[in-house]
Amino acid sequence: MPSAALSVAFAGPLVTVQDSGRPGNMRFGVSASGPMDRLAFDAANAALGNATGQSAIEVSLGGVILQCREGDVTVAITGGDFVVAHGAAETRSWTVLTLRKGERLAVRAGKSGSWAYIAFAGTLEATEWLGSRATHSTSGFGGGALQTGQSLTVSDATTREDRLGDIERPDFIPTGPIRVVTGPQDQHFAPETVAQFLSSAFKITDAYDRMGMRLNGPGLELDGALSIPSEPIVRGSVQVSGDGVPTVLLADHQTTGGYPKIATVVSSDIGRLAQTRAGDTIQFTAISSQQAITEARECAKRAADYLAHIAVPRGTLEQRLMRENLIQGCIYD
Repeated sequence: MPSAALSVAFAGPLVTVQDSGRPGNMRFGVSASGPMDRLAFDAANAALGNATGQSAIEVSLGGVILQCREGDVTVAITGGDFVVAHGAAETRSWTVLTLRKGERLAVRAGKSGSWAYIAFAGTLEATEWLGSRATHSTSGFGGGALQTGQSLTVSDATTREDRLGDIERPDFIPTGPIRVVTGPQDQHFAPETVAQFLSSAFKITDAYDRMGMRLNGPGLELDGALSIPSEPIVRGSVQVSGDGVPTVLLADHQTTGGYPKIATVVSSDIGRLAQTRAGDTIQFTAISSQQAITEARECAKRAADYLAHIAVPRGTLEQRLMRENLIQGCIYD
């Protein structure tokens, strides 16, 4: 099948190739990496009928501009509320369009959200590392960070007229405080400190990248245990350093650490937390471990149903028009 050749006309910081990640390699001390917002990433591939976890480009607030040099390829853009410029037309993310030879596609930060995803109807060729094309941002291993002037190839590139247009957004994303399960080292904090963590507002600082986000709020005083023996860390761990500042660990988190963790963000809330921006204010609320397990299962079911729904082709323009009752009757003189 034909390939599409693209060039990177501009790439801001932290524009990387990602796939579903390498969680099985955490036992070797290697971060799982993968997309910051897993549902949005999966939705971009599903909207094109791609296999789950197929490689895509993750775009940060710095944005990216791609130019198609050879061939045609249909792309899907999801994630935060980003601005999408395709030739002379401008739209928003959560859309499917076809990029043809000579055309440019620009994706830049819009009203909200920190991460957008560009998936291709084809296979984005990228370097594989430990069985994954997911990029570990601090080392560069994996598919890698995009650089201005770089060339990209999409093999088996296709155009999908039956998938063009807006992508239905998920309607089951929770709102309100970010849900956490307290611990596993909440015993190293005074009870009033844990209560303060759960009742206070925290502002996301500029110290926010794929590894984690530092929060600005009331100091969380430790109860005499500055460090503990290093132990495994998971995405969503809220660790507190000696100065009482909490950091939420995200996709490229280290695999072990010795700072006490006051809480862990539930998996179904990590995507929406990752889509916040520096300067945004968040709050946390505690749920039980059993509630978190139940919520994770229910969220996974809702996500699977949603992805299956948007993966169904909508038909070509002609087919869509034929399905619509555009004329309800005729009047003859």
